[in-house]
Amino acid sequence: MTTAIEQLRTTLAALSLTAIDARLEGLLENAAKKEPSYGDFLLEVMNTEADARRQRYLKARLQLAHLPYVKTFDQFDFSFQPSIDERQIRELRTLRFVHEASNVILLGPPGVGKTHLAVSLAETAIQSGNGAYFMTAHDLVTDLGRAYREGRLDRRMRVYIAPKVLIIDEMGYLPLDDLGATIFFQLVSARYERGSIILTSNKSYGEWGSIFGDPIIATAILDRLLHHSTTINIRGESYRLKERRKAGLIPLPEQQQEQPAVMAHRSRNKREQLP
Repeated sequence: MTTAIEQLRTTLAALSLTAIDARLEGLLENAAKKEPSYGDFLLEVMNTEADARRQRYLKARLQLAHLPYVKTFDQFDFSFQPSIDERQIRELRTLRFVHEASNVILLGPPGVGKTHLAVSLAETAIQSGNGAYFMTAHDLVTDLGRAYREGRLDRRMRVYIAPKVLIIDEMGYLPLDDLGATIFFQLVSARYERGSIILTSNKSYGEWGSIFGDPIIATAILDRLLHHSTTINIRGESYRLKERRKAGLIPLPEQQQEQPAVMAHRSRNKREQLP
């Protein structure tokens, strides 16, 4: 004879309520101990499934976003980068910029945490139910350039227009050719006031003419990017250099300053010892 628990498991499987099925014994044992009302027990059961589905949804969104890693704001060492205004970061974490389809531009030398902050913002947006997509500037332009040559640019462009948040990393590390600059302008124009761009670059705005090989198109791109945007300019030392210093692989800044003086002193002593 089939028991009630077996019948219940069969029904849960038929309805694809896998999270409830996995926790069924624990839920029933907890209910027997606490004796909640029928309504409270049913709510706990349904929340079990809802929470599990939300976690699966977020996991899928994170995978689709192609983030290079998952980083949180709690992992960011703001004390190491005092040039960053934490109040500005807290404002960005509200995601108002996503709702307003405005942009976030992170500028600074390599290793100061630009990508970390960009990924953290993207992860926050995903947790709030927004689609996001991450690409380096070089890979993005290469992909769209290939699509253009194959006659499918419009279709491929939709991949980068659709997400609420598009993260473009490492703008400026490699210059773009004429086709790349034109395609990038088309993408920025297509997303203008429709979706947010989070962009990181090691180049100041005054150097963007060299990235695109044409100051006119650089100005046109900046005009659209900066119209509704927040710029965060990080002026600090590389985290990677910090870790290498901690490991003793490179000297501390004060030791670097001492080295020329020590070398000069040694050189002077040698000259004085010469006959």
